[in-house]
Amino acid sequence: MTAARAAVEILKREGVTNAFGVPGAAINPFYAALKAAGGVNHTLARHVEGASHMAEGYTRTHPGNIGVCVGTSGPAGTDMITGLYSALGDSIPILCITGQAPTAVIHKEDFQAVDIASIAKPVTKAATTVLEAAQVPGVFQQAFHLMRSGRPGPVLVDLPIDVQLTEIEFDIDTYEPLPVYKPSATRAQVVKAVKMLNESERPLIVAGGGIINADASELLVEFAELTGTLVIPTLMGWGTIADDHELNAGMVGLQTSHRYGNATFLESDFVLGIGNRWANRHTGKLDVYTRGRKFVHVDIEPTQIGKIFAPDYGIASDAKVALELFVEVAKELKAAGELPDRRAWIESARERKATLHRRTHFDNVPIKPQRVYEEMNRAFGPETRYVTTIGLSQIAGAQMLHVYRPRHWINCGQAGPLGWTIPAALGVATADPEASVVALSGDYDFQFMLEELAVGAQHHIPYVHVLVNNSYLGLIRQAQRNFDIDFQVNLEFENINSPELGMYGVDHVKVVEGLGCKAIRVTEPDQLLAAFEEAKKLAAEFRVPVVVEAILERITNISMSGSDIASVNEFEDIATEPGHAPTEILPLV
Repeated sequence: MTAARAAVEILKREGVTNAFGVPGAAINPFYAALKAAGGVNHTLARHVEGASHMAEGYTRTHPGNIGVCVGTSGPAGTDMITGLYSALGDSIPILCITGQAPTAVIHKEDFQAVDIASIAKPVTKAATTVLEAAQVPGVFQQAFHLMRSGRPGPVLVDLPIDVQLTEIEFDIDTYEPLPVYKPSATRAQVVKAVKMLNESERPLIVAGGGIINADASELLVEFAELTGTLVIPTLMGWGTIADDHELNAGMVGLQTSHRYGNATFLESDFVLGIGNRWANRHTGKLDVYTRGRKFVHVDIEPTQIGKIFAPDYGIASDAKVALELFVEVAKELKAAGELPDRRAWIESARERKATLHRRTHFDNVPIKPQRVYEEMNRAFGPETRYVTTIGLSQIAGAQMLHVYRPRHWINCGQAGPLGWTIPAALGVATADPEASVVALSGDYDFQFMLEELAVGAQHHIPYVHVLVNNSYLGLIRQAQRNFDIDFQVNLEFENINSPELGMYGVDHVKVVEGLGCKAIRVTEPDQLLAAFEEAKKLAAEFRVPVVVEAILERITNISMSGSDIASVNEFEDIATEPGHAPTEILPLV
């Protein structure tokens, strides 16, 4: 068979059922093999970067998924660099396959010939241009091994067109994936960590995205319940424990945090971090974050331990393997009556969770963004898979929405590229066609890759997209306050074709409808809930993306700190009456 056909057959043997991409001259042999072999559904993107984000969304939806993105030579590969960077930062395995000029002219400035392997190396676990056709099976086998082993991440395989077309001897019937390597905690290490936890009075678990990657959320909850330990999910670990679980103490950080989460963390004396990175927007200033408490850090990547600060004890381990041992040791200690009673600590956190709220109920016109998230809580239930990337919309959403299950908050964390949300949502909805998928964007994130909505229309991929429009680069405008400027961040203009919009500029409804999807514009807060319900019906009826655009007040400052978790600035009035935050997990009474 051709090397291209061998590559496709290996994809199938490794469990790949879906791919996202854009064909081109240098990758056409691979596409011919894809068509001839069958068994891999292909979604045609409108932009190759969009294909890479679709692959990410696909991977993040179910344990074991590996999204595949495909493009031709030259700019297709460079377009996918942002997707690879995003996947690497959040430990997401995706496979990027690119075409390449013939091997004889790779270094002769041939049309669309670029050294994509060198460009991609810093943002992948491996990037290889295959120069010998006989190496194709081994390179793909190794690619899947690397993506799944240790800290997961992306791999790029670059295939010159002559390599794709060359016939090789390859027996797919005897092909087997390589064993996956994951570091494992020892019992002695876990016993020591649990002993340190037992010696504390006010312990917390910081549950990171590594727990979700390892499909270990149930074990995390079991261990927390056995030991009576409160859990602080990180933004990437949101959903490891349901928001309404009594041990969920809220999120901590400078931006995507809860008032009660930060307050409880500052009262703690011991922190067990599992599968987390100690990201700076979670920790803020380290002297405030670490003062007065001991730390144990469990992470799959040995070099991650001590990278940000030195813990009191570190364990290099896959989160699932470690948590299996944590549960085993905790059960033994419970049976022996050697676990302390944490009820007073749990009740104190619950009191903060019931009182330290941000206000969400406003009747203002134009709409205040907080009201949008309040109505989203009413409209979208625990089964909802939220998808978002960056901006004030994401920050406020993380402060005010509720998540109850792992992989139901699908967020690009470290890279945060604008434009990520639409293609990622399409990838999520492709991976889980019957799911309630709800994307959240500000107007600029939405405009970056809105052409990908046509993919949802063409391939009938329904989801609901909540678009909060203030015609501003809201997060950057808020950050510019520190420089006493408001410069090059305002997006308003008078649209001569849609004068009813005033200064809000782009007519998103017309654009969305022009791309074959449905759209609803909301200008008053009392219209929001009905619009969300209508959007769900339209998505189900027409099987296309449905956008609900909320026209917001131009300027809202969302709660955040520029320095440490003890000094978050609450720009808006906090909740002081039950009606101020009616959809909180524990409403004011």
